[in-house]
Amino acid sequence: QVQLVESGGGLVQAGGSLRLSCAASGRTFNIYAMGWFRQAPGKEREFVAGISWSGSRTYYADSVKGRFTISRDNAKNTVYLQMNSLKPEDTAVYYCAGQSSGSPKYDYWGQGTQVTVSS
Repeated sequence: QVQLVESGGGLVQAGGSLRLSCAASGRTFNIYAMGWFRQAPGKEREFVAGISWSGSRTYYADSVKGRFTISRDNAKNTVYLQMNSLKPEDTAVYYCAGQSSGSPKYDYWGQGTQVTVSS
Protein backbone atom coordinates (compact mmCIF):
# COMPACT_ATOMS: atom_id res chain seq x y z
CA GLN A 1 0.00 0.00 0.00
CA VAL A 2 0.98 3.60 -0.53
CA GLN A 3 0.24 6.51 1.79
CA LEU A 4 0.20 10.11 0.60
CA VAL A 5 0.22 13.08 2.95
CA GLU A 6 -0.21 16.64 1.71
CA SER A 7 0.92 19.79 3.47
CA GLY A 8 1.44 23.47 2.75
CA GLY A 9 -2.09 24.69 2.24
CA GLY A 10 -3.38 27.88 3.80
CA LEU A 11 -4.83 31.33 3.27
CA VAL A 12 -3.13 33.71 0.86
CA GLN A 13 -4.06 36.94 -0.87
CA ALA A 14 -4.62 37.08 -4.60
CA GLY A 15 -1.32 37.35 -6.41
CA GLY A 16 0.50 35.47 -3.69
CA SER A 17 2.23 32.10 -3.70
CA LEU A 18 2.05 28.79 -1.90
CA ARG A 19 3.98 25.55 -2.19
CA LEU A 20 2.21 22.28 -1.55
CA SER A 21 4.10 19.13 -0.65
CA CYS A 22 3.05 15.50 -0.92
CA ALA A 23 5.09 12.91 0.93
CA ALA A 24 4.72 9.30 -0.19
CA SER A 25 5.44 6.30 1.99
CA GLY A 26 4.94 2.57 1.87
CA ARG A 27 5.32 0.69 -1.41
CA THR A 28 6.41 3.75 -3.34
CA PHE A 29 8.13 1.62 -6.00
CA ASN A 30 4.60 0.86 -7.23
CA ILE A 31 4.07 4.46 -8.25
CA TYR A 32 4.39 5.26 -11.94
CA ALA A 33 3.30 8.90 -11.88
CA MET A 34 2.03 11.53 -9.47
CA GLY A 35 -0.52 14.27 -9.81
CA TRP A 36 -2.36 17.08 -8.11
CA PHE A 37 -6.11 17.52 -8.28
CA ARG A 38 -8.42 20.05 -6.69
CA GLN A 39 -12.07 20.30 -5.76
CA ALA A 40 -13.85 23.57 -5.11
CA PRO A 41 -17.16 23.72 -3.22
CA GLY A 42 -20.03 22.58 -5.40
CA LYS A 43 -17.71 21.51 -8.21
CA GLU A 44 -16.27 18.26 -9.42
CA ARG A 45 -12.69 17.31 -8.74
CA GLU A 46 -10.40 18.44 -11.54
CA PHE A 47 -6.88 17.64 -12.68
CA VAL A 48 -4.30 20.34 -11.97
CA ALA A 49 -0.87 18.92 -12.79
CA GLY A 50 0.95 15.63 -13.27
CA ILE A 51 4.51 14.39 -13.37
CA SER A 52 6.15 11.14 -14.40
CA TRP A 53 8.15 9.24 -11.82
CA SER A 54 11.39 10.26 -13.52
CA GLY A 55 10.24 13.87 -13.64
CA SER A 56 10.96 14.09 -17.35
CA ARG A 57 7.34 14.71 -18.28
CA THR A 58 4.93 17.20 -16.76
CA TYR A 59 1.33 18.05 -17.56
CA TYR A 60 -0.85 20.98 -16.59
CA ALA A 61 -4.44 22.07 -16.81
CA ASP A 62 -4.85 25.10 -19.04
CA SER A 63 -6.14 27.10 -16.10
CA VAL A 64 -2.82 26.85 -14.24
CA LYS A 65 -0.25 26.80 -17.04
CA GLY A 66 2.42 29.41 -16.52
CA ARG A 67 1.46 29.87 -12.86
CA PHE A 68 1.89 26.44 -11.26
CA THR A 69 4.92 24.16 -11.38
CA ILE A 70 4.98 20.51 -10.39
CA SER A 71 8.27 18.92 -9.36
CA ARG A 72 9.55 15.98 -7.40
CA ASP A 73 12.41 14.91 -5.16
CA ASN A 74 12.71 11.15 -5.45
CA ALA A 75 15.26 10.97 -2.67
CA LYS A 76 12.56 12.28 -0.35
CA ASN A 77 9.64 10.55 -2.09
CA THR A 78 8.01 13.96 -2.26
CA VAL A 79 6.15 15.83 -4.96
CA TYR A 80 5.65 19.58 -4.89
CA LEU A 81 3.25 22.03 -6.42
CA GLN A 82 4.54 25.58 -6.56
CA MET A 83 1.60 27.92 -7.05
CA ASN A 84 2.28 31.51 -8.07
CA SER A 85 0.01 34.39 -9.06
CA LEU A 86 -2.83 32.77 -7.18
CA LYS A 87 -6.38 33.79 -7.99
CA PRO A 88 -9.57 33.49 -5.91
CA GLU A 89 -10.77 30.83 -8.36
CA ASP A 90 -7.84 28.65 -7.27
CA THR A 91 -9.54 28.22 -3.91
CA ALA A 92 -10.15 24.51 -3.37
CA VAL A 93 -9.08 21.43 -1.50
CA TYR A 94 -5.96 20.15 -3.22
CA TYR A 95 -5.32 16.42 -3.38
CA CYS A 96 -2.17 14.52 -4.18
CA ALA A 97 -2.58 11.30 -6.18
CA GLY A 98 -0.39 8.41 -7.27
CA GLN A 99 -0.76 6.17 -10.27
CA SER A 100 0.44 2.57 -10.25
CA SER A 101 2.43 1.19 -13.11
CA GLY A 102 0.06 -0.15 -15.76
CA SER A 103 -2.98 1.46 -14.19
CA PRO A 104 -5.17 3.74 -16.31
CA LYS A 105 -6.16 5.81 -13.32
CA TYR A 106 -4.82 7.28 -10.11
CA ASP A 107 -4.96 4.61 -7.43
CA TYR A 108 -3.74 6.39 -4.31
CA TRP A 109 -5.03 9.61 -2.79
CA GLY A 110 -4.07 11.89 0.04
CA GLN A 111 -6.47 13.45 2.49
CA GLY A 112 -6.31 16.88 0.89
CA THR A 113 -5.13 20.31 1.98
CA GLN A 114 -7.20 23.49 1.85
CA VAL A 115 -6.01 26.42 -0.24
CA THR A 116 -7.95 29.66 0.13
CA VAL A 117 -7.16 32.72 -1.98
CA SER A 118 -8.72 35.97 -0.85
CA SER A 119 -9.46 38.82 -3.23
